[in-house]
Amino acid sequence: MDWFKSPHQDIVRKMEDKTLRNLFLIRLSLVLFFSVIMTYATQAQDKIAYVDSQRILTTYPAAKDARNKLDTENNTWGQELQKMQQEIKTIQNQLDQQSLLLSDAKRQEKADELQKLIEDARKYQNQIWGENGEFFRKQRELMQPVYVAINEAINRIGEEDGYDMIIDGSSGALLFAKDDYDITDQVIETLPEEQINQQAAPSGGVRR
Repeated sequence: MDWFKSPHQDIVRKMEDKTLRNLFLIRLSLVLFFSVIMTYATQAQDKIAYVDSQRILTTYPAAKDARNKLDTENNTWGQELQKMQQEIKTIQNQLDQQSLLLSDAKRQEKADELQKLIEDARKYQNQIWGENGEFFRKQRELMQPVYVAINEAINRIGEEDGYDMIIDGSSGALLFAKDDYDITDQVIETLPEEQINQQAAPSGGVRR
C-alpha cells in the first residue's frame, strides 16, 4: 500500500518545489523590473515604495493564527486518513497471511473489502486535498480576511503618505498605484475588436 503519503507534507513539498524552480527566474525578473521602475521614478520624481509580502505573512499575528488553525484542521484530516490506511494494512496482512487457509468465497470477500477500503480512502484524500478540496477551501476561508487587512493597510499608507506606487518586493506585483498610471482602458481600446470577441468566451481572466 505505497499509494498513501502524508497529505500535509506532500502539499508543502509541492509548493516548495515549485518555489525553488521559479526562484532564480523571479529574482532575475525582479532585478530588471526594479531597475526599470527606479530609473523611471528618478526621472519622473515619483514616490515609490515596496513591501516584502512574505515577511508580512510570517510576522503578522493574524496570518500566524490562520496558519495554525489550518495546520490543526489538516492534522485532524491526516489522522483520519491514517486510520483508514491502518485498516487497509490490517486487511492486506490478513489476506497475505491467511490466504491458504481461507475458502475461495472468504478470500474474495476479504479482497472486495480491501478494494472498497482503498477506494474510500482515495475518495477521502481527494475530497480533502484534491483540487477544490476542503483543505484549500479552508485555506481561502482563513486567509482571505488576512489578505484583505494587508491590502487595506497598503492602500491606506499609499494614500496617506502620498506614494505613487507600492510594489511587492517578493513578487514584483503592483499593490498600489494612482489611477493616473492605469492604462488598462487604453490597452482595451487598442486591442483589435475581433480578437476581443474571439477571446470573450473563455473565463479565468488574463492567461499567465
